[in-house]
Amino acid sequence: MNRSFETALAAYCAPTLAGLKPASLFHWAGNPRELAAWSRKLSRFGIGVRSLKRCPDGGCLLYLYRVRALERVLSDAGNAAFLRSFGYAPEHGIDALVKRLRERIGGNGSFPHEIGVFLGYPLEDVRGFIDNGGANYTCCGCWKAYGDPEAARRKFAAYRRCTERYRENLRQGIALEALITA
Repeated sequence: MNRSFETALAAYCAPTLAGLKPASLFHWAGNPRELAAWSRKLSRFGIGVRSLKRCPDGGCLLYLYRVRALERVLSDAGNAAFLRSFGYAPEHGIDALVKRLRERIGGNGSFPHEIGVFLGYPLEDVRGFIDNGGANYTCCGCWKAYGDPEAARRKFAAYRRCTERYRENLRQGIALEALITA
């Protein structure tokens, strides 16, 4: 099997595959059969893959998520109340929430910044980004942080180390499936 999808997963989703992060987002313009095959493989680990948007280059924006971890994030009272303000209905479950996110991404042309909650970013940072229009952040890495910059830097560093570990293991010929945390 072509390892290009494996390479994309290692590069963009390693913290999610390792269980450090509930979800990741990345662009994929490769073979749809390869995507389907990996979607089946990942489901055995409790990981879902959904296309959120078709892109002009023929690819798509993919959302990869750990079902149980995402359920915990989205059922958090603060996150649920925040998402309700954007028309989400957390009580309808994860599939309905992801469907609503997909609608919001494909909607009026503006990107729905509440996606940060779906990616496991702290609510303080998601709210801060929206309220400040992306300015006045305390630190910038995997996302713009508006809270404790040291805590954010530690998390960014952990994600970076995880990604490098996954990429190096792939370079050494270790199959991605062997690296996924159950």
